[in-house]
Amino acid sequence: MNGFSAEWLALREPADAAARSSEVVSFVGRPFPGRLVDLGGGTGSNIRYLSVRLPSPQDWILVDHDPALLARAPEGITTLCADLNRVVNDDALFRGCALVTASALLDLVSETWLRRLIERCQTAEAAVLFALSYDGRLECSPAEAQDDDVRQLVNEHQRTDKGLGAALGPDAAMRAVEWLSDAGYETRYERSDWRLGAESSELQRQLIDGWVSAASELAPDRRPQFADWRRRRLDHVDAGRSRIVVGHLDVAGIRRAYTSPDRL
Repeated sequence: MNGFSAEWLALREPADAAARSSEVVSFVGRPFPGRLVDLGGGTGSNIRYLSVRLPSPQDWILVDHDPALLARAPEGITTLCADLNRVVNDDALFRGCALVTASALLDLVSETWLRRLIERCQTAEAAVLFALSYDGRLECSPAEAQDDDVRQLVNEHQRTDKGLGAALGPDAAMRAVEWLSDAGYETRYERSDWRLGAESSELQRQLIDGWVSAASELAPDRRPQFADWRRRRLDHVDAGRSRIVVGHLDVAGIRRAYTSPDRL
């Protein structure tokens, strides 16, 4: 799977925390009599967020393919350095698992991978919580020419192989809801949009650069147009007037046999 730097993960962590749905977390907020597994967890941002919002005791295992990121995990957390392509076939990891969670992951994985993960969770009768899956919505203001063109190309790029097969991209969260329901889960999902203003100027800059790179990769003949769009967008950022919304969805599921009466 393609990697992310610790610097990028640290930059996005405050925006992630501000965006996440408290209702979705509350839906799975019951004591867990087993291991809690965080897939593709990087330095542990998802665990840092959830550990103070879920009941104790908690027995976490943080899974990622990058040992440098795992080295920055919270103290006391068990870590597993593993290829996510193989993780979904690891019987031992899911045996006795009570919650499987991931943040900013589902839009990077393939249909085959996600279906296999849901099968593993179903067999383990584990609850699931998948946060911050990109859903295809990008809104920039002030509006500029090429905003829609860049968004469309970014969404197309999101469906390319990120190391786990052809990615589900913006369709991932709602596919997860559908497949979880088919697997006997009661589900909840809510928007968890980034809403970035002047306080997030560096995050905005990096997003804009990443979008231009993705758009240029798919439409190399339009690189000059995208370079000009980048310049205009960064001018707005530098002037403190740029506002960007990045659409995400948070998804949770609980096996119906374990759903409490007040959630029916």
